[in-house]
Amino acid sequence: MLLIFTDLDGTLLNSDDYRYDAALPVLKQLQDLKIPVIPVTSKTRSEVEVIREQIGLTDAFIVENGSAVFIPISEQNLAFPQTQNWGDYDLMQFGFNYTEARQGLQKLAEALNQPLKGFADLSEADVHQLTGLPPEDVKRAKSREFSEPFVTPKNFTSLEIEQTVNKLGFQVVVGDRFSHLIGQEAGKGKAVQWLIQHYQNHQPHAKIITVGLGNSPNDLAMLEVVEIPIIIPGHKGPHPGLENRGWKVATASGCQGWANAVREICNSFKINLS
Repeated sequence: MLLIFTDLDGTLLNSDDYRYDAALPVLKQLQDLKIPVIPVTSKTRSEVEVIREQIGLTDAFIVENGSAVFIPISEQNLAFPQTQNWGDYDLMQFGFNYTEARQGLQKLAEALNQPLKGFADLSEADVHQLTGLPPEDVKRAKSREFSEPFVTPKNFTSLEIEQTVNKLGFQVVVGDRFSHLIGQEAGKGKAVQWLIQHYQNHQPHAKIITVGLGNSPNDLAMLEVVEIPIIIPGHKGPHPGLENRGWKVATASGCQGWANAVREICNSFKINLS
């Protein structure tokens, strides 16, 4: 059994125009073969739901940097005893809730002795200007449930921010423009491992092969826990933070590279994709 875990922006979706056209034929064949394609992203549930509908995904997905796993009730054939009901989904929550995330950001601001602006403090126009997201996507990006992105302060190093957050009992994914405050138990790697284990529990005698595709250091925790990690390069090559690991690098960037890499991996296991 093959499980495919994938980042979205810059991986399955192009980084510049968010297109996914080149991957659609492969995605359709994977769906026909009932091979799960599982998004693992910093995006919100609301954002991922739109993307899943657009490209025809029906399996579980991991949101807000590994803060939660959503398993669609209508599609699942697995039992998840640790989960809670969340509308149309079974939910496994690793991170804190949004109220706790906001409280955590306030504690971080106090510890750094500097005001910090989270998504909730920014208008939709601010988020549009800072992220480049289309206006119709901004509202969904602001619909946080388990974490809080905030504008990365430029007068602190990544290490200083991480050390301060850790002392407060949280985690942070530091980025150039935005950093994401997440719960201590959250993380892409942990969420992926949990989901792999539950697929294995459901099919204890099946050989499960796990593939992960990502394009940035934010995907590192996911790539480290799968058997076949694949780097999707940018237009200028792989991200420096992912180089020299001996991992496969796709032959192109964005959705074309994604499609090429997945097709090659599947064919190597005698799963013939055209």
